[in-house]
Amino acid sequence: MARNKFDVDEELEQEFSWQDFKRLAHYITPYKRSITKVLVTILLANVAGMLAPLFIKIAIDTTIPQKRVTELLMLGVAFLVTLVIIGICMRYRIFKITEIGQDVLKDMRFDIFEHLQRLPFAYFDNRPHGKILIRVVNYINTLSDLLSNGLINLISDVFNVIITLIFMFAIDAKLTLYSLVLLPFLFLMVMFIKNRQRKAYQILSNKQSNMNAYIHESIAGIKITQSFAREKENMAIFQEVSNDYRSSWMKAVKIQFLMWPGVQNISVLTMCLIYFVGIRNIGVDVSTGTLIAFISYINNFWNPVINIGNFYNSLITATAYLERIFETMDEVPDIQDAPTAKQLPSIHGVVDFEHVTFRYEEGKNILSDVSFHIAEGQSIALVGPTGAGKTTIINLLSRFYDINEGSVKIDDYDVREVTLQSLRSQMGVMLQDTFIFSGTILENIQYGKLDATEEEVIAAAKIVRAHEFIKELKDGYQTVVEERGSTLSAGQRQLISFARALLADPKILILDEATSSIDTKTEELLQAGLAELLKGRTSFIIAHRLSTIKNSDRIFYVAGGRIAEAGTHDELMEEKGLYYHLYQSQYDLLQAI
Repeated sequence: MARNKFDVDEELEQEFSWQDFKRLAHYITPYKRSITKVLVTILLANVAGMLAPLFIKIAIDTTIPQKRVTELLMLGVAFLVTLVIIGICMRYRIFKITEIGQDVLKDMRFDIFEHLQRLPFAYFDNRPHGKILIRVVNYINTLSDLLSNGLINLISDVFNVIITLIFMFAIDAKLTLYSLVLLPFLFLMVMFIKNRQRKAYQILSNKQSNMNAYIHESIAGIKITQSFAREKENMAIFQEVSNDYRSSWMKAVKIQFLMWPGVQNISVLTMCLIYFVGIRNIGVDVSTGTLIAFISYINNFWNPVINIGNFYNSLITATAYLERIFETMDEVPDIQDAPTAKQLPSIHGVVDFEHVTFRYEEGKNILSDVSFHIAEGQSIALVGPTGAGKTTIINLLSRFYDINEGSVKIDDYDVREVTLQSLRSQMGVMLQDTFIFSGTILENIQYGKLDATEEEVIAAAKIVRAHEFIKELKDGYQTVVEERGSTLSAGQRQLISFARALLADPKILILDEATSSIDTKTEELLQAGLAELLKGRTSFIIAHRLSTIKNSDRIFYVAGGRIAEAGTHDELMEEKGLYYHLYQSQYDLLQAI
């Protein structure tokens, strides 16, 4: 079976560094005041918890043998008070750390989403979208327990261990040392598990990413799947991807679950050792109350140690996901504002390409030494064979890519020296594959101008001839359309995009095969609307249907990375060159039909 992007494991370009946890701490810093309050309550609860075994020791060793009933009742009341304090502190702690953890996750998710908005087209072209989506949703969600509970609980458990050791050494130093004799075995076990667990979860994150990517691709392409009856083949591929994920999960959790029983066994062995040493009086002389109190303290000591071990487990597991999250955040946009970039003022629409050369890879020029001047308000048609560089010209003008040589200027401003926002906000781009968002038709048209009134939306729709079909829909402009406008025809989607562009009122308008999905009858109606849309704007039109561009001020025939021919329709027809033969071939085809 051929390998696809969705079932090829991603290689990490840069391995995770423990220094990167400083970046994680950066997200926690804004909540340090709330965290401090939580830590105070934790400290109070821990101290209260340490007093209970001490009360028991006093009761067994002193109060009960001497039959001090009043003192015993006071110890009981004090014990209940500690339980109430612990309960109140725990309730506050659970609520507050959950709130802090979710706020941190929200900030991280916002940052990665914001960064994705600035990444170039090439980043999304080279990766299955499911593998990008999983980083924003699933991988950040896996950090929920680590941030909501783990980090605060770690501090709590460290406090608990320290306070417990203080009480233990205060009661009996030798017995405390016996309690710690098996601790080195715990460190050896942690070192044994650490690297194996991290590697296992790196593999698991790859398999999870692969499965998510294939599910996303399958849903997006379900119409093609059913049209070609490929359901069985797709199920077989999914079964393979799913089995890979299951196997990786089982291997990862087998390693992860070694930690808890290991620490638990060391804890039990430690208690057995203390009983043995205490009863046999090996180097120590302890009372019954002291021995019982020590067993309680050992539980208080090893329970947080187990929790610290589990946190370390979660930390190692989380690194596999943090690596992917930070890798995405570290992706440097190829196209970004220069340090000295300035705002592009309101433009007139004069465009100059000066000796422009562009290539995606070294040695293979897409455009070679292209120069032209476009006056304000002119409409320019770009025609020519597929791959000649027509779309590249408008991509360079919109600065979706940077040129290798020469310059691209708008109103004498080099596009590389102005901010992207100020450049693109004055341009309107309509593509062949029109994207319609989930929501109403009104909201989709308002995407071009968010503060537009309904009257402005209707006026724009009337100009581009979209109003006629919209008013016939059940709810008119309030009709809710599904994701990608699946309930609309291709022509209707493009008419909505025309209205959206007109509402935005761009100074430069780009139509990239924007009328290809409109039938002949609709196109005839649209021509009048297009004339209004193009009026007073500099426009670039890419179209294989030459009837769409006959009235353009100038027509560029792009071939071999150059402007091979330029002129009006009539001028180029008189030359009887490349454009003439292209037009004649389309005319003959229409006549044959």
